[in-house]
Amino acid sequence: MKYILLVLMSFVCINALAQLPDGFAYVKTVIPDLDVELRYNTSNNFVGKRIDGYRSNTLILTKETALALKKIHEELQNKNLCLKVYDGYRPQQAVNHFMRWAKDLNDTVNKKIFYPDIEKKNLFIEEYIATRSGHSRGSTVDLTIIDGNTGKPLDMGSAYDFFGEASWVDYQNITDKQKQNRQLLQTMMLKYGFRNYPKEWWHFTLRWEPFPETYYDFPIE
Repeated sequence: MKYILLVLMSFVCINALAQLPDGFAYVKTVIPDLDVELRYNTSNNFVGKRIDGYRSNTLILTKETALALKKIHEELQNKNLCLKVYDGYRPQQAVNHFMRWAKDLNDTVNKKIFYPDIEKKNLFIEEYIATRSGHSRGSTVDLTIIDGNTGKPLDMGSAYDFFGEASWVDYQNITDKQKQNRQLLQTMMLKYGFRNYPKEWWHFTLRWEPFPETYYDFPIE
């Protein structure tokens, strides 16, 4: 009976992996030691609750993106550093959740933490939230660099998902060390074929992404 159960469990796992659209991968199968903390699978985000479509802390990306990240991760490890990913593929239903939240101007639970200097009604205008996200195409990733010994993120001068000028890539009112950390992340990502989003130091999209016009909506599980 125990053997039968193990076989059935293996079949379920293989079948689950097979449910991804062609061209996508579970990133841990490509980079087993990657640190993943999907913030939208938790309440530690600007909405303050788990986001629709996030059912597990499972990072999914297009295969090309996962392979490019692997090269970056391996090069950083030579410096005793590693990547930490906060978000990758994002279902359209999650984007729709953000849109509903943004329209409820009375819901400002985490304003002091994530957008203290911006009125919630202006988050769309200032392009911190959009009706469609590159994340839903599967080749955009939010990430930082961590210390290989402690697992602590390098100081980038602002927190992940902080909406404001302090998160802009070229923001100058930070320390030299914080600028160096940002530059290291930018240099590594650009070297391996990613382009950045100027308002978010953590946000990168693979150049020549495989699905530039397709927005997916399968859940993360």
